[in-house]
Amino acid sequence: MDYKETKAALSTITYNREAIEAPTDNIYEAISIIAKRATQINSDLKKELVDKLDEFATYNDSLEEVFENKEQIEVSKFYERLPKPHAIAVEEWLNDKVYYRNPETK
Repeated sequence: MDYKETKAALSTITYNREAIEAPTDNIYEAISIIAKRATQINSDLKKELVDKLDEFATYNDSLEEVFENKEQIEVSKFYERLPKPHAIAVEEWLNDKVYYRNPETK
């Protein structure tokens, strides 16, 4: 999934409780699903960031030379400006983009 094109809020906003719990009729179950999705998003973003930053890695044993790589700084700033994983997860939940199932119900 491309998290760079998301329309999630960059700052904290208040959501309608009824809209959050509507698909499951249980606010706690909805929050649990959103939290699990946020964890998935966070691990995806972290893996993507680490992979991009590994391109800039230098494997020296000396600490004498520390290079400031402008591209590396730009990549880091870009990921810092992205919406937080929980905001992306809530946005996906409200737009019915999250698949979930309860094994207890048929």
